[in-house]
Amino acid sequence: MATTTASEKLSQELSQGPAESVSTRLVSLDVFRGLTIAGMILVNNAGDWEHVYWPLEHAPWHGWTPTDLVFPFFLFIVGVSMSLSFAARQAKGATQSSLLAHSVKRSLLIFAIGLALNAVPVFFVPGHHLRIYGVLQRIAIVYLVSSMVVLYLGRAGRLITILACLFGYWAALMLIPVPGFGAGNLTMNGNLVGFIDRKLLYEHLWIEHRFDPEGLLSNIPAVATCLVGVFVGDLLRASYSAMIKLRWLIIAGVLGLVLGKIWDLSFPINKNLWTSSYVIFTAGFAMVMLGICYWLVDIKRWRGWSRPFQFMGMNPLALYALSMLVAEFSYIVRVRFQGRMIPLKVYIFDQFYRPIASPDAASALYGLTYVLTFLILGWILYRQKIFIRV
Repeated sequence: MATTTASEKLSQELSQGPAESVSTRLVSLDVFRGLTIAGMILVNNAGDWEHVYWPLEHAPWHGWTPTDLVFPFFLFIVGVSMSLSFAARQAKGATQSSLLAHSVKRSLLIFAIGLALNAVPVFFVPGHHLRIYGVLQRIAIVYLVSSMVVLYLGRAGRLITILACLFGYWAALMLIPVPGFGAGNLTMNGNLVGFIDRKLLYEHLWIEHRFDPEGLLSNIPAVATCLVGVFVGDLLRASYSAMIKLRWLIIAGVLGLVLGKIWDLSFPINKNLWTSSYVIFTAGFAMVMLGICYWLVDIKRWRGWSRPFQFMGMNPLALYALSMLVAEFSYIVRVRFQGRMIPLKVYIFDQFYRPIASPDAASALYGLTYVLTFLILGWILYRQKIFIRV
């Protein structure tokens, strides 16, 4: 009696052809996007940076924590959304040139918003240097480059681009010598990414003029993160059953986790350098998480718990940018307390959070309150049918 392996069964299911068409909005993608934005806001807004639970801190250098997952998750989601959006626009008659023009305009706007947010302290804090790089700036650059790859290269070209980004970046960091440190040095001071940034923008970097986690060269592997998301978007808009899509998401996600950890042995997982092992590992993690959301929200249709994140996920960049702006002004605005002027954030934390819990718990509670505020704002925007397209 013949037996059928799991891989053979899966191949048979795929060969059956179209079973359902993805014509409606993927609620699970909005939910995953909202969860990611909530995570980005949470890890950026501790009440007291001297007291933070380890999952809410970045890894000091090599390695990872849950905090190190949220940014690559968002770039992965950008790729998924790009596949769905471009296909929908092309179905309505959009041309490659019009889509490219749209991508250029959107990228310039996002970059400008990020730079403007970085400029806010320059006008209020004496001696503050303008940081050129940033989260929104990276999103803008990666979105623009990825959109050109998607528009003008086929799937084989996209795959080659991913491999070129990952292995080219690995070769650059491991083989190109940095003066005074040699080749293959992955310390903060000795890596090629920081060396290039210091030569270009010495006084405009994030960490003591030495390094920036959104540096110029590390945009290369970040493009690979986004393009992996494009392939996942292609899968989700294909006309196969939801369970087949879910199965492929989980299989590919677990494979990414395993391969990322294997490469970590020789090329460490590192968010600051956005190493190639980090790309594969976090992309695998993102596929698993999206798969879970897809199963819960779009297959099982258990949506009550997810509504707040769905609403936040429909105004993601606007809510994130606003959260950054409010955080900036919470430091800039000063209030008088016990004869001295202190930042508004310090006053709020000391008066309302520090007395009610341990230092770490109070710091986390402040961050959760901050997230809750923007979840409520996301709900208000949704109720008013306001969707700010950045």
